[in-house]
Amino acid sequence: MSTEAYKQELRHSQDELALRYLPAVKAMAFRLKERLPSSVDYLDLSAIGTEELIKLARRYDEGLNDSFWGYAKKRVYGAMLDYLRSLDVLSRASRRLIKQIDKAIDEYMAEHDEEPTDEELAKILSEDIEKIHDARLASSIYTVMPIDDHLQMGDEGATLKRIEQEELVEIIKKVLSTLKEREQLIIQLYYFEELTLKEISEILGITESRISQIHKSVLKKIRESIGE
Repeated sequence: MSTEAYKQELRHSQDELALRYLPAVKAMAFRLKERLPSSVDYLDLSAIGTEELIKLARRYDEGLNDSFWGYAKKRVYGAMLDYLRSLDVLSRASRRLIKQIDKAIDEYMAEHDEEPTDEELAKILSEDIEKIHDARLASSIYTVMPIDDHLQMGDEGATLKRIEQEELVEIIKKVLSTLKEREQLIIQLYYFEELTLKEISEILGITESRISQIHKSVLKKIRESIGE
């Protein structure tokens, strides 16, 4: 077999490998999309994941990795998250506004036992309703990110950069161990089982707003533990 023929056969087998796992990538994109606002397109996520899958298939060495999907899964999902980060929805100004919104929502829910509308938040914070809407949209996109990303919201990641990854993991474990069982379950279902707020709501029998509030409260505890 000539060198060119060998290369073509190799490329064909690599593309076949990618095609075999394409349904898994589409399912991953669909699942992620379920946790995101309507402004994020499923087709964009799927395309990003497919492109990454093909790249991985073309440099996959089965001698080093006995499971292609085991090798590719985290990298494909990571590529989708990188795409969401690239949308740059969280400017420094919107980060500040999100923190103000979260505080206003907590105070409002404590008094009214329900989440305020964008209109009500605009009045409470004396802000333009479009800014409120955009900030909440950005926040909902950012919600699917790993805990590390959330910890960088407070001070552009300055505190996080001073902490070794192993130390951060231990801090997170310690904070989670102090939580109530339901709070621990919400974090488990959201970050590790990757369920939507709606699905968690149906499992636990509490509102999506309350789940979101608990989620943000846990992240706040972790930030305080690392000195933000």
